[in-house]
Amino acid sequence: MNYILFDGEVRNSLLPFTFTRPVADIRIGILTIREKWETLLGKSTSTKTEEYLSKKYPLVHSDVNILINAAFIPTKELVSIIRNLQKGEAVFKDNLVVAYHAEDATQKVNFSDFKKIHFDGEVLRVCNTWDIFSKNDIAIQQDFDMITHGRKSAPISSTNHLINPEQIFLEEGAKVEYSILNATKGPIYLGKDSEVMEGNLIRGAFALCEKAVVKMGAKIYGPTTVGPYGKVCGEINNSVIFGYSSKGHDGYLGNSVLGEWCNIGADSNNSNLKNNYAKVRLWNYGTERFEHTGLQFCGLMMGDHSKTAINTMFNTGTVIGVNANIYVPGFPRNFVPSFSWGGASGFTTYLPKKAFEAAEVMMARRGVVFDEQEAAILNHVFELTKKYRNY
Repeated sequence: MNYILFDGEVRNSLLPFTFTRPVADIRIGILTIREKWETLLGKSTSTKTEEYLSKKYPLVHSDVNILINAAFIPTKELVSIIRNLQKGEAVFKDNLVVAYHAEDATQKVNFSDFKKIHFDGEVLRVCNTWDIFSKNDIAIQQDFDMITHGRKSAPISSTNHLINPEQIFLEEGAKVEYSILNATKGPIYLGKDSEVMEGNLIRGAFALCEKAVVKMGAKIYGPTTVGPYGKVCGEINNSVIFGYSSKGHDGYLGNSVLGEWCNIGADSNNSNLKNNYAKVRLWNYGTERFEHTGLQFCGLMMGDHSKTAINTMFNTGTVIGVNANIYVPGFPRNFVPSFSWGGASGFTTYLPKKAFEAAEVMMARRGVVFDEQEAAILNHVFELTKKYRNY
């Protein structure tokens, strides 16, 4: 069986993160959505996404395909149903398609011709940017249970103080010394070759992915995820940081999501609560206006390759696009378009040539090549987002 993960109608509501990746490659919990599906299916997957992303994330065709809505987080029960789908069948949850059997993965589908199988079980669905952090507690626990089932943690140094150690798991090569790990409110997972330096206070749920680092003296409140090769310090609360991004110094990050290759300057802070305690509105690319989140706590959404200088401040519910560089003192606007350069006093366009030079240097430091494929994606994003740069 050939499994294909498709973006679905939520893609625009998950921008800026889906400017540079399919929905399937969003990280929530310990793993990306794709990694979750592949683990439970026991099969690799391909992707049905925007044309400009398809070279990096190609669609693999077969005579028999099952297409899966990547907005849904898999469970064993759901996967069992999907594995047994027959020709002309589709799985639905609350009138939304979860998966369907198709001979041609590229054709539009009329589901009125399908036999509908209704799934009544509990399942997470990621359909807004704020879902990534607000549902991260459930996602971490699900991933932790799946990854660690039947396995034993690597030894944990006796220099640490552990609370609820049964919910603390270290992969091979993970290091932690002279820290307090409290897994009372959720599990703590340290990925392969990750490191928690001395003097850290970590309260679960917490996931530190492969080769990621918590520098000395951090205070981390769960549910928080730090993706592969990430680097963090300071105070972090209920945030998801995708791979290769850094918040390596003091400063506060709360109820936020950072894409890949982001860097938060020293002593930068975001607000996650309005002074009047009102519910937060957030920029929505799908509707092109600020929409109610229903949340009282909501911080910063930052797309890939965006950076801040030292002492940068962000208002509650700020959305920053891809390849923005913010360095002027004061609070910038609540929506900063992609390829913006400046801050509170105003912005100019951050030209792709200059942005790509910075990306090439940053990525080389982690042993990753900034290639023509990556440049083509970002150039397309530059063109897509021109209409927002009306400074």
